[in-house]
Amino acid sequence: MRKIFIVTVTSVLLFSCGNKEQSTEAVLASNDLAALRAKKDELSTKNQAISEEIKALDKAIAKLDTNKKVPLITTIEAKRQKFIHYLELQGSVQTKKNVLVYPEVPGQLIKVYVKEGQKVGKGQALALIDDAGMSNQLAQLEASAALAKTTYERQKRLWDQKIGSEIQFLQAKTNYETQKNAVDNLRKGIAKYTIRAPFTGIVDDVIKEQGTVVAPGPGAEVFRIVNLGDMYIETEVPESYISSIKKGKQVEVDFPILGKTLESKVRQAGNFINPANRTFKVEVGVPNKDRSIKPNLTAKLKINDYTNPDAILIPQSIISENAKGEQYVYIVEDKDKKDIAKQIIITTGKTQGDEVEVLTGLKNGMKIVDEGARSVNNGQQVEILEAPSTKLSSTAKK
Repeated sequence: MRKIFIVTVTSVLLFSCGNKEQSTEAVLASNDLAALRAKKDELSTKNQAISEEIKALDKAIAKLDTNKKVPLITTIEAKRQKFIHYLELQGSVQTKKNVLVYPEVPGQLIKVYVKEGQKVGKGQALALIDDAGMSNQLAQLEASAALAKTTYERQKRLWDQKIGSEIQFLQAKTNYETQKNAVDNLRKGIAKYTIRAPFTGIVDDVIKEQGTVVAPGPGAEVFRIVNLGDMYIETEVPESYISSIKKGKQVEVDFPILGKTLESKVRQAGNFINPANRTFKVEVGVPNKDRSIKPNLTAKLKINDYTNPDAILIPQSIISENAKGEQYVYIVEDKDKKDIAKQIIITTGKTQGDEVEVLTGLKNGMKIVDEGARSVNNGQQVEILEAPSTKLSSTAKK
């Protein structure tokens, strides 16, 4: 076997040396395994040599080519501006003048003077309950009181003239006062049989119809009266905002169902923290001149909890983070008449939409890499496509 192997290797070497210029096609046509392997080794060696030569040429070209490609970017200018941050919450419309009206005494409703949707004034009669003959009693008492008054006045005139006894005068006076008090008390009792409006508003619901027997107590409500002029929105705010959301803070109110937006203020901020959900209540006044806003209507609130009159804002999309957890952006500096990208570590504050407040790291007038921020490296030359511009969000005010 060893002799056969030596002869075979010698034959291959002789074949290879004698056919250096033999084409690949010719070797393939020969169907000689040794020749095929030899040709493959030859081409592999040439390919490696060519690759090395190409690398060397690339390095030389990179040093000499002044028109080599650089990353294309756009920039924005760091510019100080007013930043208004909003806490977005949801609330429902309430009114302190939304009450159920109950009867004070039992009896049958013999008159209902109003209907649903009717506007009523404070103290206006809404319905009348049968007083079971108390009006007749009042008429009798009033007649007795009138007689007692006449008697008293005559006795007083006589007593002033020193005619008659003091006892007669005092008896007449006491009888008159007693009769007068009885009339007043009966009138007050009869007044309870008239149901009146507790405040000016709208009759939202007539719950009991004429002829119904009513009585004081739960489930005996007769009317619902609503005043749509004094409306407010109630919402719950996380306790972490207790120092930033106070009375007088600006609020933007949006009613999605009505397609209506208005400006208002916090009119009351609660002092009690609910231990169940760690929130406190806030009331936002709602002007309602056209009466379109109704109780329990859902509203979206944007409460101004933070304002920085001198903030630098940048898009959130251009901020990156390194392995240490530090946030950074790239700015562009001019070095030897070339635009060079430089990495800057920043600290950020609050976010509103896509805008982020930068607290440290950037200065007014710096050119910040915007488009292309994710494709540049620190110290790399870049090419700016357009003149610097400043992007302002809806939360940034000049």
